[in-house]
Amino acid sequence: MKTVIKSMSGTLKQMLDALAYADASEHLSGLEKSRILAEGPGATVQQQKVRTEPEKSEDSNNGRRVALYLGSELPREVMDYTVQTCARLRHDLTVVTFESRNTASSLLEPFKKMLEEAGVDMKLAVLAGDPLPRLSHYLRTHPEIAFLACKDVGYLGRCYMNGTLQNNTLPVPVVVVASKREAGENLDQKENQQIDKAVVA
Repeated sequence: MKTVIKSMSGTLKQMLDALAYADASEHLSGLEKSRILAEGPGATVQQQKVRTEPEKSEDSNNGRRVALYLGSELPREVMDYTVQTCARLRHDLTVVTFESRNTASSLLEPFKKMLEEAGVDMKLAVLAGDPLPRLSHYLRTHPEIAFLACKDVGYLGRCYMNGTLQNNTLPVPVVVVASKREAGENLDQKENQQIDKAVVA
């Protein structure tokens, strides 16, 4: 009788193991299933616990972020570019500023709805100290940041536009976004130069 019960217990265990294999197979590739079968039931249970956790969808954020350097003003076209780029790359946004938290929050307030609609999470990093070294240190210690965006009419943007900063000054690529006002000024200057040349000719 004991032998029969023991045999039934063994059979029941095999059935439960089979159910575990079947459940795990829904979450594993063919290669992973072959490896687990070779490792034995003990490995199957452990692997099953790991693999049955919900996987991230393709639309979920990948942990990368875009940094935006915020000065005393924030042109809408700069924020439009930054948010659209974040949404396209599925990156979140880190706003880096040396302004006060209250000032930065006031500048960002009009764009909260845009960020929500684009599905972009934003966090604010308020820094202090010498701007360039402090900014460089922050970017270097935050490897999740893919690149830094800044407006062309601000301190950082003008430094890059005027060539006073080298491309490798900061540890990430820098994108200088032209505002409409600056673009208009450049266009007027170009037209005046063309007129001057035409008169000279």
